[in-house]
Amino acid sequence: MKTHPYSKRPDYALWRRAVADVAPGELDPVVAAPFRFGVREKVATAGSCFAQHIGRYLKSSGYNYLVTEPPHAFVSPQAADALNYGLYTARYGNIYTSRQLLQLFQRAYGRFTPKENYWPERAGHVIDPFRPQIQPGGFNSARELDYDRERHFAAVRKAFETLDVFVFTLGLTELWRSRQDGAAFPLCPGVTGGDYSPERHEFVNLGVDEVVADMTDFVRSLRAVNPAARVILTVSPVPLAATAEARHVVAATMYSKSALRVACDVLSRSLSQVAYFPSYEIVAGGYAPTDYFAADRRSVTQEGVAHVMRVFERHFIKRSVAGEALRGALRALGPMRSASIEDPIAAAMRLMCDEEALSLERVEAESRDEAPSEAESAARDESGEDPASQAPLADKPEREADPSDPVNHRLVD
Repeated sequence: MKTHPYSKRPDYALWRRAVADVAPGELDPVVAAPFRFGVREKVATAGSCFAQHIGRYLKSSGYNYLVTEPPHAFVSPQAADALNYGLYTARYGNIYTSRQLLQLFQRAYGRFTPKENYWPERAGHVIDPFRPQIQPGGFNSARELDYDRERHFAAVRKAFETLDVFVFTLGLTELWRSRQDGAAFPLCPGVTGGDYSPERHEFVNLGVDEVVADMTDFVRSLRAVNPAARVILTVSPVPLAATAEARHVVAATMYSKSALRVACDVLSRSLSQVAYFPSYEIVAGGYAPTDYFAADRRSVTQEGVAHVMRVFERHFIKRSVAGEALRGALRALGPMRSASIEDPIAAAMRLMCDEEALSLERVEAESRDEAPSEAESAARDESGEDPASQAPLADKPEREADPSDPVNHRLVD
């Protein structure tokens, strides 16, 4: 019998055996993880809304989830939840882009101080431009924000210097930044704070090379303060809530996720101890027996999250009798939880997502009311006006939040 390079390929390389004939819910796109971590090793997380799933699962399952910025002792659990403590390793909120992550490191170590460092609001309140929804209502003064930011940066430095594994979920390539110094914001100014100005702010859509450069600089900076740090990269399967590009949001989403996925491939091949985990493929690939997106076509279902975490745990976590005993003890000694919180998957379904601020009834209504005619659109295209130079987005929620949620704005991503 003739042979060729595909004659003896393993099952994972053949679509029928790796996908078509796999039992429902058992698709596993990981062949071999380059490293594993044990129950004692400190795991830190950051990234887009979807990254909260991984952190909450690890924490609820008794793994050593690193939290370096806990609430003050006098803050109640309900208040701590409302103030967004514990969402991530430090209280940095959602970090959607590679540029945000790199600049967080630079700001925490005093290498970059943005000129637009405060957003004044009514009644003397101040919003942190780089954590616009971390403090409901904003800080009472610039002095209070400065104090909180100093504490926050100390927690960020501690996280980077003491973590064993850093899991980062890339969510977007689109971002808004300052024209003065390139400071990248998690949201367009004017959405949940600040005032948008086309003279001061500009829209940018990062390319693959820019994402690779940002993440390479970040990993090198991280290794400079923590030489043994290992990194796991993922891409969020959650589509864009809105795009500032002059194209359909589906096309914009496909570009963003494709660019991020390619960048992760380059990074995992070129940098040592940097792995890629295919959460995007599991959820958004369309290969699951059931739809892993909810009715809004953005929120990931509980079944989707459970599938992702089964695969993650199978490949990246060391299992041993002693480790399982320790994990069980850590779960038993953890704070008391209600029955609904006992299930780590159910606990992971409540997220704080800045990008939800872009899913706005008012924005959609204004788009309908102010939609230009075909002639106006043609004239604008011929004028060469930047389509990203748009009016600031409004901040009215698209739908009412769960009244039982203490934050009252935390919606499932």
